[in-house]
Amino acid sequence: MGSLTKALMAACVILLFWLWWVADDFDKLNDKHTKLESSFSKLNSDFNEQVAINEDYEKRINSLHELDTKHTTELTNAKAEIDQLRIDVINGTKRLRVKAECPKPENGSTSSVDASGSPSLARDAEQDYFDLLKQLETLEKQYLGLRDWYFAECKR
Repeated sequence: MGSLTKALMAACVILLFWLWWVADDFDKLNDKHTKLESSFSKLNSDFNEQVAINEDYEKRINSLHELDTKHTTELTNAKAEIDQLRIDVINGTKRLRVKAECPKPENGSTSSVDASGSPSLARDAEQDYFDLLKQLETLEKQYLGLRDWYFAECKR
């Protein structure tokens, strides 16, 4: 065997070794690429799912904000109306009347109290009445707000 043949054989062996090494690296890169593609697909689907969740939360938050604004506005208007009624009663432009029935005494005696006027509250009792009315309105609006929140959030 001549030196040329030995050189060609050595070159072929080196070339085969080099091709095997390149093919092995290509397989490793292909495996990495496949893993990266599957990771990307999973991350992309997780991202899309999170975007959908965030959009749903945003819609829910906006609907709750609208409910809160509605009930807060109603409460503010009701309190303003009660305050205006209180001012009107204090100024004397309106009167606070109490619907009351007093039982007739069984004996037919007359008293010195004039029973011909309509029953009314004392001045300090009128203020308490308006305070209670405002508290009742606040509680009603809080209840309605909580009920609407329950039906908007918990009954979904």
